[in-house]
Amino acid sequence: MPPKPTKFDRNLVVIGAGAGGLVSAYIAAAVKAKVTLVEGHKMGGDCLNFGCVPSKALIRSAKLAKQIGKAESLGLRNASGTVDFAAVMARVHRVIADIEPHDSVERYSSLGVDVVQGHAKITSPWSVDIERNDGGRQTLTTKHIVVAAGARPFVPPIPGLQDVGFLTSDTLWGLTELPRRLVVLGGGPIGCELAQSFARLGSQVTQVEMLPRVMSREDPEVSDLVAESLRADGVTLLTGHAAVRAERDGEVRRLVVKQGDAERAIEFDVLLCAVGRTPRTEGYGLEELGVALTPRKTIQTDEYLRTSVPNIFAVGDVAGPFQFTHTAAHQAWYAAVNALFGRFKKFKADYSVIPWATFTDPEVARVGLSETEAKEKKIPFEVTRYGLDDLDRAIADGTAHGWVKVLTVPGKDRILGVTIVGEHAGDLLAEYVLAMKWGLGLNKILGTIHTYPTLAEANKYAAGEWKRAHAPQTLLKWVEKYHAWERS
Repeated sequence: MPPKPTKFDRNLVVIGAGAGGLVSAYIAAAVKAKVTLVEGHKMGGDCLNFGCVPSKALIRSAKLAKQIGKAESLGLRNASGTVDFAAVMARVHRVIADIEPHDSVERYSSLGVDVVQGHAKITSPWSVDIERNDGGRQTLTTKHIVVAAGARPFVPPIPGLQDVGFLTSDTLWGLTELPRRLVVLGGGPIGCELAQSFARLGSQVTQVEMLPRVMSREDPEVSDLVAESLRADGVTLLTGHAAVRAERDGEVRRLVVKQGDAERAIEFDVLLCAVGRTPRTEGYGLEELGVALTPRKTIQTDEYLRTSVPNIFAVGDVAGPFQFTHTAAHQAWYAAVNALFGRFKKFKADYSVIPWATFTDPEVARVGLSETEAKEKKIPFEVTRYGLDDLDRAIADGTAHGWVKVLTVPGKDRILGVTIVGEHAGDLLAEYVLAMKWGLGLNKILGTIHTYPTLAEANKYAAGEWKRAHAPQTLLKWVEKYHAWERS
């Protein structure tokens, strides 16, 4: 290993231009550090190009297809529409193109970031070699490095899978023809979102999940409602089924799944693997430096996001513990600030209030503890529940299904966790994220005016349910006597 330089070309080199890398580089440039951002593929990373953005564009088209089918229930007769899948996918790519400038080389260069498109390799804790996409090479010395290399789809070792061919959430977006028969392998958020969307667009979808239920990180009642909705949209849902092999017989392709001792073969035209993502930790120097990994194969970091090589930091999917765009951006602040100013003050990454959402219909959004987690961790809690079937706006919109469920400290209004299932659940959750972050309880939400008629009123009504359950009964009896005395 070369000796530590006496002078450095950069204060910070950032590897990867997804959410974590972009934010790390932006913060460094904003505080006038000299920073280079290296990206070997596409600016914006997985979220813009293969994940959040294209999937939400697809979901929008699929939702409209569903709404047209329900138009008569809203008083519109003879409404119809034909899915032009090529046009749907063309729109997906237009949406990506419309958002691309937010994450572009030009934008970050204008912000003061030295953006290099090429493959980076860490050759020492203080040096990075870059093989540029334009054919050039350069070596930079740097005080600190932030690794934001992201993750890639995990492909399970199923015999025959490579022979029959498959798509992942990265390669799916090259489709121009709607698959007649689609098998989705995986019942997590990605698998559920895509299975539902393709079913609504007209594919015959079979979804295979090895575990007993989809969305296994959520409460069972959430899984049940999502499963019910998937089936209502035409998805053949096979939970408790393990994929054991894939077979090809001429042009016929099958996935063989097993439940107990019983096997069944599912013929398909397209197979989509959506069983999770694995961090990118190889091919850019971590192995040679001996940077430690966790049992989950993410880069091991301390509470300041330092790796086992103290001046190398890691953020986002490559570091975990969450694989969310907003978590990567959150971590990026801590990594950049700790790298640049850690000699004066260091900040511990705060994961106490992390929201997430799955954009199925109904949406599922959560922050803090679920009821299942609270029970597993033996954390005392009370549950307050408000059903969206009671909400005026939801009734008017025809979306009166789902609920708001709030976990609180017994006898107190302090929020431990919230799960919302229903229309725009991800947006409704924001009020609770704010409340938990700043220590506001349900009484504060109850005392806040919410516009009528909106879905956001559900949050106030949930707080009202808590208040009714904790009304001071003894005091109310005395008040009742007082009013009786007033009338006498």
